[in-house]
Amino acid sequence: MRTRANMMVCLILLGTTLGAGFAVTGRQAQADDPNSAPNPYHLVANWAKLPEGRHWGMAIGVSVDRDGSSVWVFDRCGGQSCAGSNIAPIQKFDATGRLIVTFGSGLFDWPHGLFAAPDGSLWVTDGKTQTVMQFAPDGRVLRTLGKLGVAGDAPGLFNSPSAVLVAPDGDIFVADGHGDYPVPHTNDRMVKFSKDGKFIKAWGHHGSAPGEFDVPHALAMDSAGRLFVADRANNRIQIFDQDGKFLAEWKQFGRPSGLSIRDDIIYVGDSQSDDKTNPPFQQGIRIGSVKDGKVTAFIPRLDPKRSMPEGVAADKDGNVFGGFATGMDFEKFAKN
Repeated sequence: MRTRANMMVCLILLGTTLGAGFAVTGRQAQADDPNSAPNPYHLVANWAKLPEGRHWGMAIGVSVDRDGSSVWVFDRCGGQSCAGSNIAPIQKFDATGRLIVTFGSGLFDWPHGLFAAPDGSLWVTDGKTQTVMQFAPDGRVLRTLGKLGVAGDAPGLFNSPSAVLVAPDGDIFVADGHGDYPVPHTNDRMVKFSKDGKFIKAWGHHGSAPGEFDVPHALAMDSAGRLFVADRANNRIQIFDQDGKFLAEWKQFGRPSGLSIRDDIIYVGDSQSDDKTNPPFQQGIRIGSVKDGKVTAFIPRLDPKRSMPEGVAADKDGNVFGGFATGMDFEKFAKN
């Protein structure tokens, strides 16, 4: 009896040990899977109401207005480019999805970056005209940085600017360089201007070391004033102080095309990862905290035939908005 009892105890202990081992392995596998975070969102189909006859082009830029609920969208005039089009590519929707403002007809060729500034103005970039423009909320042009149609790396010039951001103190940051498209041999750098548009400094060049870039594609800033750069072709986010000092790199958010930070929650649009590009990451929107860099939510790919959003933003209630480039669409993802 004693022998049988000892055997039973051994079997129980062995089973407990094996079970614990499997549990640890399962948890570890989940931790190692960058696509395993929960999805607490659902798609709100056809949220934005476009005018009759208007359809989405490449909706590359998305930003939430300073009211925290209305949304700006920058698309390529119903197609892949605004060249020769009379369609207005800048549109603003209220919290119900109703179109309330539209402007910018005839001003753009290849829309890209979009940023709703704290002062209510709107900033955009055009990768072919080589300009960064500031608009009043009613569509009046307030300022243009760069020289129309002139590419370069001298102070005051751009070569395919991808994104723009205005810091709380008014300083202006531009991600300058979109790889070899739409024009060859573009810059791979960050450029900083004062609030009155004077060139302050530039940093970075093509490469993969800290402080170097390969397609700097989007920008965001946290409450501590750190600048987050979506260094897309390097499959990472780089973090800098506002003087260009390298602070950190994050690769846990995938291959970043779009960035947005609200209340120190970061939203990252990954429109390119797949089994060949940046595996094992898959396309989607990854969400986490800038405090610790942990990914806490993941909105996965909706349709295997359509890439996920490049442009992303979140409103004050945590709803997420995505601008689809290859899919030519714009969608809202609401919290469950």
